[in-house]
Amino acid sequence: MSSAVLEAVVESSTERAADSLGIDEAHEAFRNELASVAPDGRRRWIYARRPSGRLYRWRTLLSWGLLAFLLLAPFVRVGGLPLMLFDVLNRRFVLLGVLFWPQDFYLVVLIALGVIVTLVLSTATVGRVWCGWLCPQTIFMEMLFRKIEFLIDGSAEQQVRRHRGPWTAERLARTGLKHAIFVALSFLIANVFLAYIIGDKELWRIVTDPPRQHLAGLLAIIVFSLVFYAVFARFREQACVLACPYGRVMSSLIDRSTITVTYDSRRGEPRGRLVPHTRDRSDQGDCIDCHQCVTVCPTGIDIRNGVQLECVNCTACIDACNDVMRRISKPEGLIRLTSHDAVLTGRLHWWTARVTAYASVWVVLVATVTVLVARRPTLDVLVLRQPGTMFTTLPSGEVVNFYNVQVFNRTSRRLPFEIVAVAPAGTRVTPLGDLSAVEPHALLEGRLLLTMPAERTMGTGTPVGLDVRQEGRTVQHITSSFIGPARTASGG
Repeated sequence: MSSAVLEAVVESSTERAADSLGIDEAHEAFRNELASVAPDGRRRWIYARRPSGRLYRWRTLLSWGLLAFLLLAPFVRVGGLPLMLFDVLNRRFVLLGVLFWPQDFYLVVLIALGVIVTLVLSTATVGRVWCGWLCPQTIFMEMLFRKIEFLIDGSAEQQVRRHRGPWTAERLARTGLKHAIFVALSFLIANVFLAYIIGDKELWRIVTDPPRQHLAGLLAIIVFSLVFYAVFARFREQACVLACPYGRVMSSLIDRSTITVTYDSRRGEPRGRLVPHTRDRSDQGDCIDCHQCVTVCPTGIDIRNGVQLECVNCTACIDACNDVMRRISKPEGLIRLTSHDAVLTGRLHWWTARVTAYASVWVVLVATVTVLVARRPTLDVLVLRQPGTMFTTLPSGEVVNFYNVQVFNRTSRRLPFEIVAVAPAGTRVTPLGDLSAVEPHALLEGRLLLTMPAERTMGTGTPVGLDVRQEGRTVQHITSSFIGPARTASGG
C-alpha cells in the first residue's frame, strides 16, 4: 500500500474517535461507545477495507459451500423430502432429510437444545466462530453483498472519497446499480427463506399463479425482501452488534482461557510508527500503529484494545497484521487465535473444567438424540376415541365406539398395514374408509368402528388392545379405552 493511500486509511479509521474525544483520548473510546454509533446517536458508517490473506481464503471457500447449502437446501430432495423444511403451519419439520411429525416434537426440542449447547461449547472453547465463519448474516453480508459493493463502488478509500463528495452522474449510476442488485438479491433470498417455511412446491405455485390467488404469500415475500434489503444495505454490522441475541448472550461465555482473536500486547507494546531508514526499534514493540487491523474490521473496532463485544472472530485483522509483519520482516502472529492467558503466560490451556462440563452435556444430548431418532418406528399409528361421542348399541346387543386414526409414514416407500383388536376377546375393527396403506412421508387420517360384545364391557372404562400389523408381523401395540353401558351390581 502506498504512503498516500495509507495516510487516507489511517485518517478514515481514526476520525470517528477524534470527532468527539480527540486523538489522545481515542484509545479509550471503545469503552464508552460503539464504533458504528456516535455519542449523539448518529450512525457512523463503517468503510471496511477489502480483506485478504490465508484465513480469508479459507473463510471464502467455506462460505461458498455454506451459501450453496443455504440457497439450495429447500429445493434439493433426499428420498422425496427436501433437505430442510420448517413447515410451522402444518407442524412438519425436515432436518437434513429426516422427517419429524408433531408427535416427534420432543425430538425437535432435544435437537434445538443440542444446537444451543453446541454453540455454548464452541463459544467457550474457540470464541464466536459461529459469528465470523458460519452465521448466514455474516456469509451473505461479507461474501455476497460486500463483494458486490467492492466491485461497483471500489475500495474502501474510493468509497470514502465518493460518499463525501457531490452527487455526480457517476455516483448516481454506481449507487443505483448497486442498490438495484441489492434489491434483486434480497428478493431472491426472501423467496428461498419462504421456501424453508412453506416448501418449494407451494412457493412455485405462488410464483407461477396470478398474484391475486396468493395475496398472503406475495405479501410475505415483499415483507421478507424489504427486511433483507434493509439489513444488508443499511443495518449491516449493527445487526450483529445491536440486534443479535447470540452476540449478547454468548459473549458472556468468553473468559481468559477462550481461544479468540487476540492482540499480543506483550510483544506489540509500546507501539510506534515505523520511521523510514530507521532500523533501531529496540525501545518499541512490533506494532507500528499502521491501523491495518482497524480498517479491515467489518465492525470498526480496534482489536488492540482487547476482546470486545463487537468482535465477531472473522480473523480479517489477523490476515492484515500478518501481511504487515511480513513486509517489515517481523514474525507473524502479533494478532492471532489464542487466549488472553496464553499471551500473559505463554501456555495455552483451553480445556478447562467449564469446557469439560459443557462437553459432557453435549455428548449426552447428541447420544440421546441419535438413539431416539434411530429407534423411531417407521410406521406410527395413533388411535383415539372420537371426542363428543358415546357408545352405540346394535340390535345384536354388541356395543360400538367410534375412533379417529392417524397413521404417520416416516419412510420413502408406501407401507401397507392393518389394525386388529386383540383384547377383549370377540372385539372387531371395522375401518370407515381406506385404512390399508399409507403413502411415502405422508399422514393418513381416518376413522374406524370398534365393536365389542356387551358382556365384555366394563362400563365407562373398558381397556382395549389393538395391534398394528405389517405382513402379519406386529409392529406396534396400542392401548385405548372403550365406553359401554354401565353394569349393574348383579352384572346385568
